Amino acid sequence: MQEITPLILQTRERLALTQAELAELSGVSARSIRELENGRGNIGIRPLRQVLEVLGLTLEIKPKA
Repeated sequence: MQEITPLILQTRERLALTQAELAELSGVSARSIRELENGRGNIGIRPLRQVLEVLGLTLEIKPKA
């Protein structure tokens, strides 16, 4: 998660979205967005996917080789 949080913040800012706007568009609470961007809290895969979708990002999960 540490690698993805800066990307989420940078992308949100590049898109000129506030945390509140991202929360509304993704259906995730503003508190969860704040915690996610600060590397705190524990967000589930589904809400994370919703946030990433609004930002135009994807998450790929692969099995270890």
